Amino acid sequence: MAAYILLFVGAAIVNNFVLTRFLGLCIFFGVSKKLDASLGMGMAVTSVMTLSSMLAWVVYNLVLVPLGLTFLKTLVFVLLIASFVQLLEMVIKKLAPALYSMWGIYLLLIATNCIVLSVPLLNAEANYSFGMSVVNALGSGVGFGIAMILMASIREKLEVADVPKPLQGLGIAFIVAGMLSLAFLGFSGMIPL
Repeated sequence: MAAYILLFVGAAIVNNFVLTRFLGLCIFFGVSKKLDASLGMGMAVTSVMTLSSMLAWVVYNLVLVPLGLTFLKTLVFVLLIASFVQLLEMVIKKLAPALYSMWGIYLLLIATNCIVLSVPLLNAEANYSFGMSVVNALGSGVGFGIAMILMASIREKLEVADVPKPLQGLGIAFIVAGMLSLAFLGFSGMIPL
């Protein structure tokens, strides 16, 4: 049980994909303007990442490895992720049209988001068990959500702050992201993974 907790905390905080590995920055800067959109996107990425990692583990370990086709893992994982994102898009469009319009193009970017693809690839490379793959994907998604919520909270406060004109918009967002990244890099080395 301790290994699962360490893996979760390591994926969410210590090895945060956005703030320590610098993956998924397109969605990070694009959606983090409003807290509600960031919360929803964090949940969507977490669900897609977890579900695709589960299915990727099954396909990789029960199909690709026994058949000696492990060289196809990237192509297979991309197809699995694209399928999940298409399904998610249809469900969100039907059940929550306001959330669908708020996410805009970024919902489709989940399919090509390097975080969503990197988690199943890292799980396969680390030869994680099914449970560890799920925990790693869930922790990575939670870490993505934490980064999004932190950034959105700060950006909403910056809208009413007295920011110098040349730094307004993405300029101050990059500075804030750098400071958040430094804070999260301070956790590195705390949990060996």
